[in-house]
Amino acid sequence: MNFSLTTSAALSQRQPAAVLFAFEKERLDGPVAFRNLLRRVGPKEFRGTERQLFLLHTAGKLAPQRILLVGLGERDNFTIETMRRAMGLAARKLRDSGIERAAVQVGDDHSDNSLIAIVEAAILAMYQFRQFKPQDDNDATDLNSLTLCIPPRADLPVAKRIVAEAQIVAEATNYAREIGNLPGNVVTPRVLADYARTLAKESGLACTVLAKNELVKGGFGGLLAVGGGSANEPQLIALEYNGVPVPVAGAKRAAAANPIALVGKAITFDSGGISIKPADKMDEMKFDKCGGVAVLAILQAVARLKLPLHVIGVISSAENMPSSTSYRPGDIVTSYRGKDKRGVTIEVLNTDAEGRIVLGDALVYARERGAKTIIDFATLTGACVVALGSVAAGLMGNDEALQEKIRASAHRTGDRVWPLPLWQEYKDKIKSDVADIKNTGGRYGGAITAAAFLAKYVGDTPWAHLDIAGTAWTTEDLPYLTKGATGFGVRLVVDLLRRWS
Repeated sequence: MNFSLTTSAALSQRQPAAVLFAFEKERLDGPVAFRNLLRRVGPKEFRGTERQLFLLHTAGKLAPQRILLVGLGERDNFTIETMRRAMGLAARKLRDSGIERAAVQVGDDHSDNSLIAIVEAAILAMYQFRQFKPQDDNDATDLNSLTLCIPPRADLPVAKRIVAEAQIVAEATNYAREIGNLPGNVVTPRVLADYARTLAKESGLACTVLAKNELVKGGFGGLLAVGGGSANEPQLIALEYNGVPVPVAGAKRAAAANPIALVGKAITFDSGGISIKPADKMDEMKFDKCGGVAVLAILQAVARLKLPLHVIGVISSAENMPSSTSYRPGDIVTSYRGKDKRGVTIEVLNTDAEGRIVLGDALVYARERGAKTIIDFATLTGACVVALGSVAAGLMGNDEALQEKIRASAHRTGDRVWPLPLWQEYKDKIKSDVADIKNTGGRYGGAITAAAFLAKYVGDTPWAHLDIAGTAWTTEDLPYLTKGATGFGVRLVVDLLRRWS
């Protein structure tokens, strides 16, 4: 999508449409011709309530051919997420009305944040997964150009930078959605590794891929066990971005010496293995790779934004399938031990609790690569969906300050999270009689006992775990997200990293 900026009002733009946002019970102002048009709008047609839309034809009386009124609800309840939802709905309305270009009035209130929300929502709302079903030529109109009309006193160069950066982040989110939506017969662990190689080449990242032979030599027992039942062999993928200038000095030296690791679960298809899932909705298990895909997209955005950070992405990828070579309930698996360390032994009680097993190997590997902070992303447990639904991801970890930063970024970006406790009582639930730990702590508190399993691998390294099982995809159209993969976590963590200190 193309964006241009002007300090002129949207109502002065000769465009097919102008978008105006309105608070409930507050009268819009403008030229006499505009006020006359508004008098024709009945109170039941448009009152400015949240998510309300009204398309008004100007009949040549104003520069724009149409005006799209978009409700924001009551001013006291306004948040940036309100604007994001409003713009998403507006963008779809314009597209569905056959409008390719429009002007958008950006108000004085929260103008910088509103500008970010408008750009993100427009790009996210226009995304459609078309790889296997191209758009019908008779319905090929896309909204592809927006003129953003900012307040006259706004700093135009600063606004242009804000728009460019918001566009990078939203495009990275759509990159995650595109890969996330691909089915298991298209994206296997090897194909995901190819995506990482391509991204590394395009973005100047270092890339390491450990295929089965390297995994066997290295002793990555968890990843090998989970991937052992599939003809598509597992892969451990590592990407590294070092945007800290050399020579470094002061705070930048600290950034270089304290790399941040982003660790993602990427099960390209999860049948559950021997503990096979029910057939109903098993097709959605193509989305079980979304944690790893989010890591790819975050690295893409970080590189394009040229952040002064050292970031390592580690993606543990496998396909969990039942076969004669699958790992079994009752097996004892030894996870990756790293250099001169004893690997953790795992009693496997359920082969469908596989995500935590592949993440264990990846977390140790990230620490071995020098990570001083770790954030992991995983579509880990149905229990988290039961607890929080599809509204928020579960947030757990061992560092309160890190979790608070994540919560602040979640509030700004609309990628919501909610904290869950990680007390010793939960860690006791995964103690095994025959191994160090078992891979499930039972039905109750399942999201937390899964995180307790992961805690075994991070030690004292500051760590946060995001269980995105409920938020990684949506089965219904949302104001700025269509059905399918959501790219959850990309905007959240990029916002976090941009404010990193």
